[in-house]
Amino acid sequence: MLVNLTPHMLNIACEDGEFFKLEPSGKVARVSVENKPHLDVLAGDVSIPTTLPVFGEIEDLPEPQDGIIYVTSMLVAARAQRVDVLSPGELIRDEGGKPIGCRGLSRHV
Repeated sequence: MLVNLTPHMLNIACEDGEFFKLEPSGKVARVSVENKPHLDVLAGDVSIPTTLPVFGEIEDLPEPQDGIIYVTSMLVAARAQRVDVLSPGELIRDEGGKPIGCRGLSRHV
């Protein structure tokens, strides 16, 4: 069973060319982030502040359960390093560049 832990409907392209639609579960797994002040960037005579994101713990990712695959953002899946946590595959875009789905799912372990 697939559980969508993103806030978006996922349209996952399958091998037969059809899309598998995966509704959001209502829960969203995220990685906490603290943005620390960093070096400013000069743009002419204007100084633009920048931050350095420091990623922390994963929030709202359930413990592994037999028979369940969690679909999360790429950042969550990469940090989780679990075989039961995948992310959407390569984006598929329409003629205008708008994302309309993804090519399968990606593993990060």
